[in-house]
Amino acid sequence: MASPAIALAFIPLLLTLIIRYRYYFVLLYRAVLVRIWKDCVTGLSREERAYQYVLTHSIPGDPDSILEAFDIWCSKVEFISNIGPQKGKVLDRLLMEQSPLTVLELGAHCGYSTVRIARALPLGARLYSIEMDQRNAAIAEKIIRLAGFDDDTVELIINPSDEVIPRLRSDYNLERLDFVFMDHWKKCYLPDLQMLEGSGLLGKGSMILADNVLFPGAPKFLRHIRKSGLYEWKIHRATLEYSKGIRDGMAELVYQGI
Repeated sequence: MASPAIALAFIPLLLTLIIRYRYYFVLLYRAVLVRIWKDCVTGLSREERAYQYVLTHSIPGDPDSILEAFDIWCSKVEFISNIGPQKGKVLDRLLMEQSPLTVLELGAHCGYSTVRIARALPLGARLYSIEMDQRNAAIAEKIIRLAGFDDDTVELIINPSDEVIPRLRSDYNLERLDFVFMDHWKKCYLPDLQMLEGSGLLGKGSMILADNVLFPGAPKFLRHIRKSGLYEWKIHRATLEYSKGIRDGMAELVYQGI
């Protein structure tokens, strides 16, 4: 059995670890422990609780109001891994610069980024948003329609991305993707990018923006874009959405062709 003196010797080390990783402990508390407790207490999913807040604290048909309500809820009530306002400004700017007519979103989750993209699209553009989780997709559908976007602007596809991507040309009559936003499972980033490369839907100048490539990270995806020679690319560094002190970033890729 360890003596009290040995136990006391570990206290400075423990305090150092707590201080160094305090932001990660806060994230663990907000993203996991609070969620488990509120799931049990309310009988609702975190996404359903977010929708209820947005519904009662935003103006229907006003995308800006809906995004603002989401940001308040995610920063002050419960954590949800939306792109958030800081990195969202990068997404907004790229969409304004590119003016894409055909956009693919991988990972709608509860609709935050879908609304953020849709509000920035030029007249006549169309967003195809893929979400594999049926419960989250149901929330996303409500949020998208609450923001005032109809099926002509946003089409929500409820299926895994690896099943949808090979059928985009045949089932949805797509010839080219101007812009792709990735914010789904990080392990899917690389295989989904490779499927897009093989689909013929990426043309010279097509842009891909991938969130959370540094935290939780997508190392295989980053290794591929470095070595493939298919892209001009850069990392937009930021902090994790609705958090302090956790470094994150988004990868911006511009397809150059083979």
